[in-house]
Amino acid sequence: MATMYYEKDADPGLITRRKVAVIGFGSQGHAHALNLKESGVDVVVGLRDGSPRAKAASDAGLKVVDPATAAEWADVIMMLVPDQVQQGVYNDVIRPRLDPGDTLLFAHGFSIHFGFIEPPPDVDVAMVAPKGPGHLVRRQFVEGSGVPTLVAIHQDASGQTLDLALSYAHGIGGTRGGVIRTTFQEETETDLFGEQVILCGGIDAMIQAAFETLTEAGYEPEMAYFEVLHELKLIVDLLWEGGIEWMRHSVSDTAEYGDITRGPRIVNADTKEAMREILSEIQSGAFAREWMAEYSAGAPNLAAARQEIATHPVETTGRELRDMMTFMTPKTPEDDI
Repeated sequence: MATMYYEKDADPGLITRRKVAVIGFGSQGHAHALNLKESGVDVVVGLRDGSPRAKAASDAGLKVVDPATAAEWADVIMMLVPDQVQQGVYNDVIRPRLDPGDTLLFAHGFSIHFGFIEPPPDVDVAMVAPKGPGHLVRRQFVEGSGVPTLVAIHQDASGQTLDLALSYAHGIGGTRGGVIRTTFQEETETDLFGEQVILCGGIDAMIQAAFETLTEAGYEPEMAYFEVLHELKLIVDLLWEGGIEWMRHSVSDTAEYGDITRGPRIVNADTKEAMREILSEIQSGAFAREWMAEYSAGAPNLAAARQEIATHPVETTGRELRDMMTFMTPKTPEDDI
């Protein structure tokens, strides 16, 4: 059984007595920085000159400096730039400015676990990883609650790394939702696996295949969109609230019977074997090396995939339908902070 920590297990004063630099101001970065500031933490945001996010951070009342200045000033540095650029930012900017006794934090174990970043032995290294997107981390904090969070210790030079990590988690609201103790390896490998086989890769591929199956059979794309994508949120909400049993209880008997008799024909032994292969690629570091090589080459495959999905009928149909839904505010990548 995993160890759990809550509000009573954290000393908020530990992080308020430190100087914290949040490197990056994306989904997680904006949530961490704002939540820490409102928890009384002395925090700055490190952004490269010309960053389009600098104005958003300044407008939110945060002090913004370049990453080198932030790292020089801080004694706690949270790395919240994307995985693929962390190694370069660390080597060029952070590592030369680390002092003995500093603390290096991450919200994902990718760079540490796969060896892209190797901190010196005289600094503390920990992970504080909310299990939710930054926008939810921020919203839950403002509403007085919190997103469940993971904590892991990679290097404990001071002997107090866990206490400081819990204090940081308290500052962003994580101890309100509960903090689970894990390891960099476990978090990294399970996170990548979940993203690839179900949360992103699996779901996306099934949506596209199901949409194509219906439209190729002559059904209207609008009907296909509603059935294979729009209504997915309703089912996911039921799963989130009470698991598979609650979802099956909540849908019709017809839907439940179709679930138990047809689902295993879609996800079968061959599917599970493919999942095992994907997990093996993650565990061996093959996926990490592949992704870093892709990024180093300019990410041509990623760019092509983005263009392909932007013009796929499930997306063009969806954009038209979402514009008609007055109960929601459609989102695009351009709407990100």
